Amino acid sequence: MTTPRPTPYPEPFLRPGPNTAAGSRIADFARWALRHRGAEDAHDPTDYQALYHWSVTDLEGFWAAVWEYFDVAATTPYERVLAEETMPGARWFPGATLNYAHHALRNLHPDAPAITALDETGAGYEITGRQLRAQVASVAATLRDLGVHMGDRVVGYLPNTPHAVIAFLATASLGAVWSVCGQDYAPKAAADRFAQLQPTVLITADGYLFNGTSHDRRAASLELADALPTLKATVLVDHLGLAWPETRHTGLTVPWDEAATRTEYLTIAPVPFDHPLWVVFSSGTTGLPKGIVHGHGGVLLEHLKILGLHCDLGVGDRLLWYTTTHWMMWNLVVSTLLTGATTCTYDGSPAPQTRPDVLWELAARHKVTVFGTSPQYLLAMAKLGIEPSLHDLSAIRAIGCTGSALPASAYPWVRDHVGAGVQLASTSGGTDVVSGFAGSSPTTPVWAGELSAPNLGVALAAYDGAGRAVVDQVGELVVTRPMPSMPLYFWNDPDGSRYRDAYFGAYPGAWRHGDWITLTSRGSVIVHGRSDATLNRNGVRLGSADIHDIVERLPEITEALVIGAEEPDGGYWMPLFVVPAPGVNLDDALRDRIRDAIRAGASPRHVPDEILAVPAIPHTKTGKKLEVPVKRLLQGARAEQVLNPSAVDNPDLVAYFAGLGAERRQARHSHTIKDAS
Repeated sequence: MTTPRPTPYPEPFLRPGPNTAAGSRIADFARWALRHRGAEDAHDPTDYQALYHWSVTDLEGFWAAVWEYFDVAATTPYERVLAEETMPGARWFPGATLNYAHHALRNLHPDAPAITALDETGAGYEITGRQLRAQVASVAATLRDLGVHMGDRVVGYLPNTPHAVIAFLATASLGAVWSVCGQDYAPKAAADRFAQLQPTVLITADGYLFNGTSHDRRAASLELADALPTLKATVLVDHLGLAWPETRHTGLTVPWDEAATRTEYLTIAPVPFDHPLWVVFSSGTTGLPKGIVHGHGGVLLEHLKILGLHCDLGVGDRLLWYTTTHWMMWNLVVSTLLTGATTCTYDGSPAPQTRPDVLWELAARHKVTVFGTSPQYLLAMAKLGIEPSLHDLSAIRAIGCTGSALPASAYPWVRDHVGAGVQLASTSGGTDVVSGFAGSSPTTPVWAGELSAPNLGVALAAYDGAGRAVVDQVGELVVTRPMPSMPLYFWNDPDGSRYRDAYFGAYPGAWRHGDWITLTSRGSVIVHGRSDATLNRNGVRLGSADIHDIVERLPEITEALVIGAEEPDGGYWMPLFVVPAPGVNLDDALRDRIRDAIRAGASPRHVPDEILAVPAIPHTKTGKKLEVPVKRLLQGARAEQVLNPSAVDNPDLVAYFAGLGAERRQARHSHTIKDAS
């Protein structure tokens, strides 16, 4: 294993002010837990590490405290917090019945905004708590009339607008199961997901906005409806104002305006703690996407913890986190409502060409307190020369960042261009638990290039090759005790074998997530990238994120992807693919700069064999670099064996990288023939 990459800032980049820390909700929770749950470790409410230690050594006490502190309302009480501590198969809060939708609506002020709908044009409108409840009641009644019963599936083909939030809450209120994907998915790709669920109703929009263009998805919507034979009805959302065609598919269709404007009383069905709430799908880069099922109670508790404690959200706050509906961050953004805070939806590009700073403009106008984004966005803002502080961002107290490892270079940029006191909270988690494993809180210091700490209730460890927990060494990210939001099961996995193989095959009884991390002796976490994309040169391993971090700091490089590919003759080829910034030519001088930067900042053993300019780096629809599929393409695997083009943000890149692999193999073959002659 490797040693962790050197920390450029050995001292904390930011320490929380004592008043900020003491006045936070997580500190209040610590005081409450000491009084009511006997959490002796939490005697100092601003000592995060002590609170964390209690949260993972007394799981039942901690999660009972979360339940009581946030006043979770159960129709019937639970018998015990954790009846079976097994992984997989932990049984949380048996006997309890509740409903997520009730908790999402109960803390909203009737006349204050619950949802602020925004788009890339800068336009927006608000939906108050009273209006949201009325529309949820109306859509729930419509779904019930269309034949949706408890346990049935309702699916959405929708952009990130209030329609998706309302449809989800209406579905959940009935005890039905929700799933959604964005309209940039082709109808077949959406059907690959939704057809598995055998849905009763589809809710779909006429289109979405992106980078100055209105994308008409009426034909795609009706094609998707025809590909779902179990549908009883399709609800048609008029988002862009496009007229739906007179000739539609054979099933019943209902206009959204009709579905959402009835005068109805909202009746919410209590369901068991582990009743399915939603199905989220894996990226589906190989084969059909996996349907990951989460329950009402597990999501409710986990999201109250991460949003109410770690993000410090409550009544009066506003969260704007850029996401699409098919990324798990959408699910978390909706859960902002659980805390009584306002959530913002956003339809469009995060940085449209005509106004690349529009998200900062909107954050200023709407007094956003927590702003969420990705590392790629922050790096792009820096390279574009965007100056967020031209807008009044004084309300922002934290910037959440997730999706990949956040390089250390982003931290001073946020300080200098957003605000000196803004906490940059890098987080790491996954669709699998629809939450985070590690991140920050108002009581944790921030080290540049690191995550401040494991999240409360997450028994995080780094395992070496022998399955031993290590500190200050790179290891596999594992979770050694259950979390309430771990999946209930995978859809269409009756014996649970796919679920077990996905997470528990390497270390029985411990969740292996597939990331390399370092747990430092000071309690922070460094993420090095996917463990299945490890760079293993001469037995010395390095996470790909360590290389990407170094290279993407260079102003001449927009994005990078490094691959370590084993070759048939026992060789090892390590190319680095880079996307040069506009107007930049990848010449020998720039290649030398890149090599020098890697040698000095990451590892002299991991200087790439070749540095190649490419038009773009392929990602999943949720923005994750496709490291392993690209590696297999370069090794000669057929595209259909390793990659579902519908899961790629730019499908043309599949053929491009397959062609590079073929050229490489041909060159090696020619070289072999010459040597033999």
